[in-house]
Amino acid sequence: MVGMRDVAREAGVSLSTVSLVVNGNGYVSDEMRVRVESAMKGLNYIPNELARNLFHGRTNTVGVIMPTIQHPFFATLLASLQKAFYGRGLHTMLCSTADMESGEEQYVDMLQRHMMDAIIMGAHTTHSQNYWTSIRRPVVAFDRYLGSGIPSVGSDHEQGGELAAMMFALSGARHVVALGGPRSRFYDLSRVGSESQSRDGQSSFPPVRYQIAFEETLDAAGIRHDYIEIDNLANMREFENAARSVLERFPDVDAIVAPDLAAALCVQEALRRGFVLPNSLQILAYDGTFVTDIAGLRITSILQGFDSIAERIATRTVEQIERYQTQNSGRQDASRRSADPIIKSSDNDTEIIPDEDAGRIGDLIPMRVKIGETTLWNDAIHELLDGARPQTD
Repeated sequence: MVGMRDVAREAGVSLSTVSLVVNGNGYVSDEMRVRVESAMKGLNYIPNELARNLFHGRTNTVGVIMPTIQHPFFATLLASLQKAFYGRGLHTMLCSTADMESGEEQYVDMLQRHMMDAIIMGAHTTHSQNYWTSIRRPVVAFDRYLGSGIPSVGSDHEQGGELAAMMFALSGARHVVALGGPRSRFYDLSRVGSESQSRDGQSSFPPVRYQIAFEETLDAAGIRHDYIEIDNLANMREFENAARSVLERFPDVDAIVAPDLAAALCVQEALRRGFVLPNSLQILAYDGTFVTDIAGLRITSILQGFDSIAERIATRTVEQIERYQTQNSGRQDASRRSADPIIKSSDNDTEIIPDEDAGRIGDLIPMRVKIGETTLWNDAIHELLDGARPQTD
């Protein structure tokens, strides 16, 4: 098996020079670097990634916790996250909480044992904010508030809810039905707070702001609205039942807003029942994944910027990792200088000092409108969208 000594012999340089090139942690002249890299290629030498990561105190792996990858939204977001992290030299490891009952705890344990560099938390959690803030390792929240000092990234759902409601109001809708997840999730996970408080940041689940803003805007316009719950957003049968239910329970409905998959099924069900879209029934999707293009008609969508969200999450994650390493670089240097190859540290030996404002402020990514064939259009709506950066391609 080819080792670093073989590379040094082939390149005619010292072992320490090869180490500097492989680990990228010191100055090496361009001439020396070329000689070493040429020798590595000629000998087909593959650096030991585990050893290199131990040297740098990093795994270059980020754990991503999502509810499921069967839902188009999370599948699309995960693809964008993988691309964003790959561009930064990081790998992703997925945990689907629908398939791993204790996956959340396992990933936190792996983070605390330095088996990954950071966690992206994008699933509902039963743990309190005290649990997450006590981890003191790099954690970034997606579409939820996990506590002071934990950065959060998500779409501007308040803007999205207002856009959806205004589009219906300006089109003359009289009875709007929204489909979505259980309304119990609209409240703080500690069961503290209410829908009215949620808009002021008291809920740990920021997407609640979409539904609250949507309903408040419809109320202000005097438009009737109802809500149908979908208990399991990973269950196709529940989406199908909801699509049928909305048309059976509310025969006078003239506008529907729903997550992409539910919206697509509503389009298909409405066409089967003889509705003329969008004249007799408008359907608006909330997410804007590929599903909106394969329902028979191109569905108008409130579009979440998946790539923008992923880029912001990746940026915040790298910042957290680098901050953690900077705060603990002294201990890591001491470990590397020790005669022992690896020094086991106690659980409380290192930590990340939280930025107290990072979690509460959050990064909000603007929403856009993806124009389709399932909603009515007029000059007032186009004027509204001029300020909302519509996507027309």
